[in-house]
Amino acid sequence: QVQLVESGGGLVQAGGSLRLSCAASGSIFRINAMGWFRQAPGKQRELVATVTSGGATTYTDSVKGRFTISRDNAKNTVYLQMNSLKPEDTAVYYCNAETVSYRIVVTTSWGQGTQVTVSS
Repeated sequence: QVQLVESGGGLVQAGGSLRLSCAASGSIFRINAMGWFRQAPGKQRELVATVTSGGATTYTDSVKGRFTISRDNAKNTVYLQMNSLKPEDTAVYYCNAETVSYRIVVTTSWGQGTQVTVSS
């Protein structure tokens, strides 16, 4: 089993910053892609950003230039630095990771979610 534990959410004023962290633990031989998704009330979950094991990143258009995803492979941790936050960034943010176990079983796991609220 793989566990993803997120931290760093909270309440911030528009224009402010937050940094989310997500640490993976469990039966992990290797972590492939890691990413962040978000789900606002009444909306579908959407992809925010991804980072491969080699460090290549992708972002949804609405966060480009404001958010930065990074990872520390030694710590099995992925981060999301969020700057210039807007009220429309308000959502529950979920960490996602594709892991490979020592038995070469590929698993996609999700964190429990962390609330980000941006006030205007």
